[in-house]
Amino acid sequence: MSLTAVALVVVLFLLVAYLVNLYNGLVRLKHGVSKAWANIDVLLRQRHEELPKLVETCKQYMQHERNTLEAVIAARNAVASARDKGDVSALGQAESGLRAGLGQLFALAENYPQLKANESFQHLQQRISGLENGIADRRELYNEAVNLNNVRIEQFPDVLIAGRCGFKAAELLQFSEAEKADVDLKSLFS
Repeated sequence: MSLTAVALVVVLFLLVAYLVNLYNGLVRLKHGVSKAWANIDVLLRQRHEELPKLVETCKQYMQHERNTLEAVIAARNAVASARDKGDVSALGQAESGLRAGLGQLFALAENYPQLKANESFQHLQQRISGLENGIADRRELYNEAVNLNNVRIEQFPDVLIAGRCGFKAAELLQFSEAEKADVDLKSLFS
């Protein structure tokens, strides 16, 4: 075997090793996005199970706030539907509605001292607030995983492998502008 043939085999081996490394990196990023989504999904499911308990506890005290309670349940159902479909865009919109409804519900609870003193309400409020914080943290991790994935599949030479192997861009989990806006607390108490 000539020196040229050995050099060609070595170069070919290095090229194949490089391509395998690129492919494996893309696979890791794709699964990182899936893992981040699964972490959000766990918290969404937990919150989904807690919300009916909260609404039921509130119903006992808040007879005149039926619209708020119904809005929270409708938003809960919209989040569940979007989550089940894996529709990140619809989930972001539904989350905005749910968070607004919960904010209004907790603000209205201020008008019901017996409700605020109820141990079950306090526990559920703390549990849901904790889940909300967890969802926000996991959303940040998910969006970071999506960003790393999307940047990588667009960079050269990864784009060559990503396109041929069917790697696709993932969608960021974003909430509506209404959620980012300041809350008008005065309107909640009038």
